[in-house]
Amino acid sequence: MIGWTALSAVIPGAAHLRAGRRTTGFILLGVFGAALAGLVVFGLQLTQNAGAALRDSTLNAVMIGAGVCALAWFALILFSFMALRPDRLPRGGQVVAGIMVGVLCLAVTAPFAFTVSTVKTANDLLDAVTAPEIDSPGVTASPVRAEDPWNGRKRVNFLLLGGDAAGNRIGVRTDSMTVASVDIASGNTVLISLPRNLQYVRFPPSSPLHKQFPNGFDAEGQGLLNSVWYYADNNPQIMGGKNRGAQALRDAIGYTLGLHIDYYAIVDMFGFAALIDAVGGLKIRVERDIKWGGHFGTAGTIKAGYRQLDGEQVLWYGRSRVDSDDYSRMARQRCVIGAMAQQITPATFLANFTKIAAAARHMFRTDIPRDLLEHLVPLGLKVKGAKITSLQFVPPLIYTGDPDWKKIRTLTSQAIKDSTAGTGTVAANATSTPTPTKTKSKSHETPTPNKDGAKTLDELCGF
Repeated sequence: MIGWTALSAVIPGAAHLRAGRRTTGFILLGVFGAALAGLVVFGLQLTQNAGAALRDSTLNAVMIGAGVCALAWFALILFSFMALRPDRLPRGGQVVAGIMVGVLCLAVTAPFAFTVSTVKTANDLLDAVTAPEIDSPGVTASPVRAEDPWNGRKRVNFLLLGGDAAGNRIGVRTDSMTVASVDIASGNTVLISLPRNLQYVRFPPSSPLHKQFPNGFDAEGQGLLNSVWYYADNNPQIMGGKNRGAQALRDAIGYTLGLHIDYYAIVDMFGFAALIDAVGGLKIRVERDIKWGGHFGTAGTIKAGYRQLDGEQVLWYGRSRVDSDDYSRMARQRCVIGAMAQQITPATFLANFTKIAAAARHMFRTDIPRDLLEHLVPLGLKVKGAKITSLQFVPPLIYTGDPDWKKIRTLTSQAIKDSTAGTGTVAANATSTPTPTKTKSKSHETPTPNKDGAKTLDELCGF
């Protein structure tokens, strides 16, 4: 009796057929077959358009469907058991069979309950990290059209930020700033790193900070790029509202590179370690021993070699400046981004989703619209298999205390052209904007030497 009831959990109607209730048994089998066929069709649709899985409507449909299935399977097990007439058993047998069937009812509903919980976590996470900030600039977002989600653009530029916020620091300082410029057709990507100590950046005329700093950003006496967000957030009277740090930094970096920054995403660096642990760590080629902690590296050492690093090690591999400098750190940060792009597969993501969601909810935010996320999935899969090159503006290519703005834009444009159309070929979608006025020299009188341009991550990181 217990065996036939259990079989009905896998093949609905089996117990009814065994009990001689053929009509009911065949109806249950037919309903199960139709439901299974519908599930296969639904799965095939998601396979062809994986991004659709991130739609609010899709996630709600999955939750409702899982809830209905949980109730249906519970009722199926119960009625299948009753169809076999457990009253024919002796009293002891009825008790044992009833307990076993109760356990079976819980067992068949558990996967559906887990599905509802996981999908709800995903839905809440996507709502949380893509929600607009309070009192954000009054710009009406363009609707995302399924037929053309990028509004005719050939490239999309993402500003990826690492916020170095901590208990002993006030406000957000963006100590890691990388623009990922992605060719939508091919997925070829240029990672453009800007040093935290790039000084005296200019703002476009449309920015409130253009009037405040007509000769370049020089707040706090140094005017480091990583202070722009902090300054804007702490001067809402200048910016015209609260929480305008992201917009100010987008304006500065976009104007510096001659690119339109479409979206930004910021990750708290200490929460980033939890994210890496959630996916099981990263394999990274460590060129030389990396000491970390304080000024002398007393907290630990990441040994040279091709190693599997945990979250804390990855964090300090990308952050440590012991026996090093900002520019080496920038190169290591790009290697971390490249390793994530190559090693975090959809299977890894799904297998560790609950841990990833818990980490991401407290460490990540972006202005990417929720409706655009489904279109980012196929673009991300393109990037994973495409060419990724890297460009950083550090000495001797660019002197951060006296930046050659025109050269920065020229190198950026050339790197994008080479990534898209091959070296020496001008890409039709390369965008240019007016060159900012060069800052008056403060530490160098001669042009910065034209050294290396963009490199592939294979060359830079040994992938």
